[in-house]
Amino acid sequence: MPHRLIRSLTTLPAMLSLALGLTFITAKPAMAQAYPNKSVRIIVPFAAGGPADVYARFIAQRLQDSLGQSFVVDNRPGAGSVIGTDAAAKSPADGYTLLLMSNAHTVNETLIPNKPFQLMRDFVAIAPINYSDLVLVANPAVASSTLKALIDDAKARPGKLNYASSGPGTPYHMAGELFKSMAGIYLVHIPYRGSTGARTDVIGGQVDVMFDAVTTMAEQVKAGKVKALATTGRQRSEVLPNVPTANEAGLPGYEATIWLGLMAPTGTPKAVVDKLNDAVSKIASQPEVKQAWGRQGAVPMVMTPEAFDKYAREDINKWARVIKSANIKVD
Repeated sequence: MPHRLIRSLTTLPAMLSLALGLTFITAKPAMAQAYPNKSVRIIVPFAAGGPADVYARFIAQRLQDSLGQSFVVDNRPGAGSVIGTDAAAKSPADGYTLLLMSNAHTVNETLIPNKPFQLMRDFVAIAPINYSDLVLVANPAVASSTLKALIDDAKARPGKLNYASSGPGTPYHMAGELFKSMAGIYLVHIPYRGSTGARTDVIGGQVDVMFDAVTTMAEQVKAGKVKALATTGRQRSEVLPNVPTANEAGLPGYEATIWLGLMAPTGTPKAVVDKLNDAVSKIASQPEVKQAWGRQGAVPMVMTPEAFDKYAREDINKWARVIKSANIKVD
C-alpha cells in the first residue's frame, strides 16, 4: 500500500474526532441562538387569578415579545403547589417546559418531606421575578378592626376564629402559622385549592381572615370589601400607606413576603437557562415595569442563575428553622 495512503488512513480517526469536537463546540451557541423554535409552556402550580398567575402571564407575554415564540401559561393548582410542580419535574429538560415557582416551594421542602420531587435536585434555577408584602384582612362581619383586637379576641376564644389560605405550604398558609406562633393564639386553618377561592370566601364572609398578597387584595381593601389589619413587610406598603405593619400594630419582629421565580427541569441546557435569565432580567429591569409593579406593591428581583440558586437554598434553610422551631404541621 502506498505510504501516502497508509498515512491518510491512520490519521482518519484523529480527523473525525477533531471534526466531531468542532461540531460540539459550535452546536452549543447555535442551540442557544435557535431557542426557542416552538411554543414554551410555563406551568403555574397555583390557581388562576392569584399573584403567581398574574405575573406568570405578564412575564409570558414579555418573553413572547422578546424571544419571538409563544409562552403559554398552564395552571395546575392543588396540594399546595405539589401537583403542578410534579408535572413540571417530569417534563423533558429541553427548555420548553418551565415552572413558575414561589416561596411556597422552599417552604414545602420541609413542610411536605414526602413529595415526589426535591426542588433543588429536580430543578435548575433560571431567574427570580419579584416579591411583594402580604396584608392581613378580615371580612366586615369580624368585630376586630385592629391587629391587637384580633389577637385579644383569638386569645379569649381559642379556635373560634378561622383563616383561609391557598393551600398547605403556600406563603399565605405560612404567614398564618407564623402569626399564630408569634401571637400565641389558635386560629383554624381552612385550606383552598388556590388563592382565588380563599379570597372570594373572605370577601363573602364565609371565612374570618386571610393573609393575601398586597398586589391582589389592595383593591378590595380600597373598595371597603375587607378590613386591612396589618401588612407584613418591614416598612409600610406604598399601595396601602395607611395600613400599619404587623410590627407597628403590636407583633414585633413579624415579617412575611411572597416571591416568585422561574425554574426548569434539571438537565435543561445551560445556554437555554442563560438566555432565559437574560430575557427575564431585562424585563424586570425596564423602568416602566418597575413603575407598574410598584403601583401594585411588587418589587422586581434581578439575579444570575447561580445567585438565584443560592437564594432559594438559603430560603429553604430559613423556613426549615421556622417550621421546626414553631412545630408547624400540615393540617
